[in-house]
Amino acid sequence: MESRVLLAHRGLGQTFPMEGIEADTCTASRIYVPEHAYLENTLPSMEAAFEAGADIVELDVKPTKDGQIAVFHDWTLDCRTNVEGSVKDYTMDQLKKIDIGYGYTADQGATYPFRGKGVGLIPSLEEVLTEFPDGEFLIHIKSTDPEEGKLLADYLAGLPLKRLSQLTVYGDDQPIRTLKSQLPSLRVMSMHTLKSCLVSYAGAGWSGYIPSVCRNTQLHIPEKYARYLWGWPDKFLNRMDSINTRVILVAGDGGWSEGFDSELDLQRLPDDYSGGIWTNRVDVIAPKLIIQKPE
Repeated sequence: MESRVLLAHRGLGQTFPMEGIEADTCTASRIYVPEHAYLENTLPSMEAAFEAGADIVELDVKPTKDGQIAVFHDWTLDCRTNVEGSVKDYTMDQLKKIDIGYGYTADQGATYPFRGKGVGLIPSLEEVLTEFPDGEFLIHIKSTDPEEGKLLADYLAGLPLKRLSQLTVYGDDQPIRTLKSQLPSLRVMSMHTLKSCLVSYAGAGWSGYIPSVCRNTQLHIPEKYARYLWGWPDKFLNRMDSINTRVILVAGDGGWSEGFDSELDLQRLPDDYSGGIWTNRVDVIAPKLIIQKPE
């Protein structure tokens, strides 16, 4: 079995049960017993993900009080850290003093295995791209604010074209639309671009026609619905590849960034699947995807 692209969600981080997850669930308070020492969206977690076999690392970005772009997932800092408020309430220097490992617990608060170990680990986007100059990244704008799309576009516009070709940005329709208007050649994805492509393809895919709205984008296809696509998987993947569109298969119904995180999960993939795979445990599944070549 071989994967064209292995995408590590938030690098390599702590995982948690998906049952009962809501938009405001503090996932740090319900992690599994840790099997590694990494915290999501940090430079060490990204390095570990690449070393484990990730082709792309996904990360989340938010604006800071002083106009920089920080890498952090949650809407607020309350869940994971030792402070309250949101990323935009702090400067980048202030964020460096926060302990992002403070709130993680696997036993309902009896112990906090990462408390005191997360100080200084929130990176800026600039730090990430400098640390991994050849790394491919999927950048997630977490808000619906078009100004965040503009802030990111202004920063990315200063990067060389080769570097931009290694980046994809996804998020809500409004910031993505704003970013795309400034950087039309950048690969982006939003719910609008995803739906536009798949709805158009559903109506004409049987004929071999590939809608123009599917071109130069990225498609995150939930496992639950993939089999309904014309030509899934091989013909569909080949068609999207021919128009510079990357396909990533997400586990489940795609609602909460479920990944293919175990050997058992991988057994659900189509035979000889050659598309992209979304995972939260690249360290676990990457070794299972390596083809043993005869000497």
